[in-house]
Amino acid sequence: MLLEGLFLPLTTPFYLDGRLNLRKMEHNVDRYSKTPVTGLAVLSEYGDPTLLTEEETREALRSAMEAAAATKVMLAGISRDSVAGTVELAVYAASLGYDAALVGVPTILRRGPRVKEVLAYFQSVADQSPLPLVLVSSVAGTLATEAVIELAAHPNILGLVDGDVGRVGQIKSATASVKRDVTVTTVFAAVTNRMLALRDAIGGTFISADTLTDGATALAVAPPKASLRTRTKTVGFQILTGGTVRMLEGLKAGAVGVMPPFSASAPQGCYEVLAAWKDGDMPLAEEKQFRVQPAAARIEGELGSAGIRYGCDLNGYFGGRPRLPLLPVSGEERAEIELLLRAIRN
Repeated sequence: MLLEGLFLPLTTPFYLDGRLNLRKMEHNVDRYSKTPVTGLAVLSEYGDPTLLTEEETREALRSAMEAAAATKVMLAGISRDSVAGTVELAVYAASLGYDAALVGVPTILRRGPRVKEVLAYFQSVADQSPLPLVLVSSVAGTLATEAVIELAAHPNILGLVDGDVGRVGQIKSATASVKRDVTVTTVFAAVTNRMLALRDAIGGTFISADTLTDGATALAVAPPKASLRTRTKTVGFQILTGGTVRMLEGLKAGAVGVMPPFSASAPQGCYEVLAAWKDGDMPLAEEKQFRVQPAAARIEGELGSAGIRYGCDLNGYFGGRPRLPLLPVSGEERAEIELLLRAIRN
């Protein structure tokens, strides 16, 4: 699976009484599907996955997939403390048509140097998962550089979402020998599992004239042509920058894409940074990065999920209140977010 581009981490909507709001999730996914983002991350760290029950987790994964455009790469957050629980959720996500799974360091292994156990966890999940894995390293659960480099050689581990931009170049250099072939379109865009399934379904609808006429004379009709044409692209270990403030810095260091949490509030603003960088217009990319940086630093970096949710509300997406014990932003913080996003509206 090709991971180049902008991946948007979805927030998880709730009703005022705390119940999971699947209708608003579908509304958000449908709207995000009309933006130029490459893919959507469901139940990433900023989707507050630990606040959901197992049943709600499955409902959220199903609801988001049903509303997403077939061309959007879908990543499922499936991290669980046990290998068995993570693999079970990976099997379910695969049955829904997800393209890859986001897996971070289990909470049980975040205390102290547990390198051997962390490696055993990821290798065991990768061995058994029907979906390829994208590792997640964040402040909450940091993956050691040496562990990332070792795991990169596993054939079922595609890449890494990393909040530490400073080591992107080091990881890229150390994993330079890792090469994989991925399926892409003729213009080198990602091809999702749903796109392939649709192509196969179209190709399989032709029924021969002999079958319909029992051998009598009939007009021959050519089978329908599948509209999807693909080719193969060789990629390395694919790194996505996990933060917004240093997004451009990560791309310069060798990341192939970005997964900025702030993009849930301002997908267009974040995409413009990536687009300018891809066009080789560095002054414009720096200008676009400078434009979103103050808002991202405050909203994403300090206010967290609650701040991003209110930013979503301002820009036409549903953010709503977080689920307890998380609290919504205060009136003063709302006024601050409104000021910060005044020039970053979709």
